[in-house]
Amino acid sequence: MEWKASEIAALVKGTVEGDPNVIVTEPSKIEESKPGSITFLANAKYEHYLYESQASIALVSKDFLPEKALSMTLIRVDQVYPALQQLLEVYQQQHTVPDGVDPGAHLHPGAVLDPSVSVGPGTIIQEGAQIGARTIIHGQVFIGRQVMIGEDSIIYPGVRVYHDCKIGSGCIIHANAVIGSDGFGFAPDGQGKYQKIQQIGNVILEDQVEIGANTVIDRATMGSTRIATGCKLDNLIQIAHNVEIGPHTVIAAQTGIAGSTKIGAYCQIGGQVGIVGHIRIADRVRIQAQSGIAASIEEPGSAWYGSPAIPYRDYLKSYAIFRKLPELFKRLISLENELQSTEELSE
Repeated sequence: MEWKASEIAALVKGTVEGDPNVIVTEPSKIEESKPGSITFLANAKYEHYLYESQASIALVSKDFLPEKALSMTLIRVDQVYPALQQLLEVYQQQHTVPDGVDPGAHLHPGAVLDPSVSVGPGTIIQEGAQIGARTIIHGQVFIGRQVMIGEDSIIYPGVRVYHDCKIGSGCIIHANAVIGSDGFGFAPDGQGKYQKIQQIGNVILEDQVEIGANTVIDRATMGSTRIATGCKLDNLIQIAHNVEIGPHTVIAAQTGIAGSTKIGAYCQIGGQVGIVGHIRIADRVRIQAQSGIAASIEEPGSAWYGSPAIPYRDYLKSYAIFRKLPELFKRLISLENELQSTEELSE
């Protein structure tokens, strides 16, 4: 892919300072840039790299004043990071989007795909599935019966979407994620054996949801496991059956959420957090990494830490004491010895 500086400036609504016809083929980090690439400067501490850079174009803010002469063309924008995000999104699509429906894909005649949908090789789309406009489905994806996927979503290689699940518009599901596998539902039969409870619900991902690689979201026993609009889930997360996660909540890697728990909107949950089932977590709650949540959190906007978790500041105060326990123990033993010696002398 080749871009002229003028074309990039038009995309990001910037202004060109230098040669508008200079051509680049790829983005690059500022400290590793090379001819034919476009780099960016968003943090002043990296400015010195810019004067050594071999990049052909640099994306900078409108108020940037170079301290030395620069050889590359500059594209000045109001905000560098949003412009960079826009640029990278277009670049990613150009490099990874399948071109139409690959001959190696298997589409059931009863599946309904918008003509603008792209499908990669080895993908299977079963009967009754409906795929919205401009959605991109990469190779080796499985889309089950009656699955519905909205517009402008991206499904990366190896994703499995089980039957009856619903995925909104603008969603991104990364490689090897599983949407709609059976919830962990078993009942003892009185003889020490566990009998499977059929999981007849589904999973609903609302609009603008992103699911990381190897994350698994279980279908509901009945009803729906629901991930609301704007949620972002990292890699290697387990979401159990009938969990509901509110809008714009973000969850970092290796977190596990047990069945039927309800999590509010705009929460921030760190990595390796464990959350028990059948509890509620209020809106805008923040949970520190490696915490264990064993009871409902009712206070909106509160912060929690530890396992079992306690309020964040209480944990820090407790930890300040805890880390001194060896020293305090030595002092205690010393005081006991002194007391014993005093008692022996007084006898």
